[in-house]
Amino acid sequence: MEEYAREPCPWRIGDDIGGAFTMGTIGGSFFHSYVGYRDAAKGQKLVSMFKEVRMRSPVTGGQFAAWGGMFSTIDCCIANIRQKEDPLNSIVSGGLTGALLTVRSGPRNMLISGVVGAFLLGMIEGVGVMMTRWTAPAYDPTMPPPDMQDPQNLPPKKESSSLPENTPFGMPTHLSMAS
Repeated sequence: MEEYAREPCPWRIGDDIGGAFTMGTIGGSFFHSYVGYRDAAKGQKLVSMFKEVRMRSPVTGGQFAAWGGMFSTIDCCIANIRQKEDPLNSIVSGGLTGALLTVRSGPRNMLISGVVGAFLLGMIEGVGVMMTRWTAPAYDPTMPPPDMQDPQNLPPKKESSSLPENTPFGMPTHLSMAS
């Protein structure tokens, strides 16, 4: 899978932090522009949208970056301990990340967030595995190309004598300029 052929662990953490910040900032811009538009007074919609995006989108991006950095760090630690890269690493990392980010809310909320994080990552990894299994035959180099027939098994080409010799490009005679 392409996911497991990416940067080695120390550099992967920085890549994931940057990617998560970018996704959070872009997604936060859409969300906060909607909120700014919805909550603004008549005549102030555009100004309110830009103000909300400017003030809140970097915060959302920072929250995504914190989640991405913690997730990637835990994922690298688990991969180093287990000595293998597989979907279980991501599922456990999602659960631990969810739990650790809510540590100040108490053990009950940690448990709930950990289960939700593991469930979401399990769903993401499950879809990834299903898509890989579904699309893998298309990239199998041992499979013959589809719809290709052996030229020796094709029926003989029919000779058509109904068209005159001067018909351009095999056009029907009623459309040709030869008439």
